[in-house]
Amino acid sequence: MPDISQTESADKFLQLIQKSKSGRFKIYIGMSAGVGKTYRMLQEAHTLLRNGINVQVGYIETHGRAETATLLEGLPLIPRKKIFYKGKELEEMDLQTILNLHPEVVLVDELAHTNIPGSIHEKRWQDVLDILSAGVSVISAVNIQHIESLNEEVEKITGIEVQERIPDHVLRTADEIVNIDLTADELITRLKEGKIYEKTKIELALKNFFQGDKILQLRELALWEVAQQVERKIEKEVLNPDRLKAERLLACISTNEKGARKIIRRTARMAGFYNAKWFVVYVQTPGEDVNNISLSAQRHLINNFKMATELGAEVVTLKHTSVATAIVTFALEKEISLIVLGKPHFGWWNFVFRSTLLRHMLIQTEPTPIDLIIVS
Repeated sequence: MPDISQTESADKFLQLIQKSKSGRFKIYIGMSAGVGKTYRMLQEAHTLLRNGINVQVGYIETHGRAETATLLEGLPLIPRKKIFYKGKELEEMDLQTILNLHPEVVLVDELAHTNIPGSIHEKRWQDVLDILSAGVSVISAVNIQHIESLNEEVEKITGIEVQERIPDHVLRTADEIVNIDLTADELITRLKEGKIYEKTKIELALKNFFQGDKILQLRELALWEVAQQVERKIEKEVLNPDRLKAERLLACISTNEKGARKIIRRTARMAGFYNAKWFVVYVQTPGEDVNNISLSAQRHLINNFKMATELGAEVVTLKHTSVATAIVTFALEKEISLIVLGKPHFGWWNFVFRSTLLRHMLIQTEPTPIDLIIVS
């Protein structure tokens, strides 16, 4: 018997489906594996089915959890596509069959999953966007660790760089986001009871990821992210847009791979907070002409451009002899309110008084309403 909150959530999504012919998007988000995201998706699918909605399972990963597997019983399953890769037969979600069958609602688990080479898209979230565009509603799930702009924060907490990530704008396309929350003690208890991983993996998990302090920090991230999504939705749909200050942000990057990625992700988080339009600018000076920088630097730059675009930025390359002049001129043209710069790797005194770029930026923005933020 589903609880009242779960039934209300399903009823709300049912109303969204009935109101619109376009695909509606619901995401269950959690702090880690094992909190119950997939379980709740399947519970909701049964509720929708009882209400006469054509709901089908596009892809569900039970991870061998008996409780989750039991809930699959009675739900229509779309067969997975078989793909041969490196001599092995592997299974992947069958995007084309989902589009052909065109159910009202489809369940798609593991939103951050990387598809097998040879699939239509590289990432599952790209499959989901296709499904939504076709007018099919989607219920999906993802862990907080897989959100692109949180990558550095998650790595600091867990000591692990998460490789499979989704752009923040995918979350912002969701009509509804539901946080599946457990206390750290509850989650660790579930792990010890064998409800998350098989017994051979429990001890290792307790020594690594499933530690109280790490879980608490990830839980805070998940709660904060969902709160921000709700706030943005209220601002967009409830409040008068004229009451909101329209912020415009500008991230300035160089060919430094890691430094640029941190600046992009930090600006993406701020842009999400302010619900702001934002840009990423790279200024190519004569000394950084393509003939003068290494192929690896060019590759890093292209990858960072791609990441910025996926996070929702408009990427611009400027050519100028003065980085500061190019940035400030562009910022004034686009009515930028906030410029984000990276901090050089030397002492504060040198940083303030000997950084030519910063000095020029301070001088040129002084008579303007533009604010500067320096991030490490």
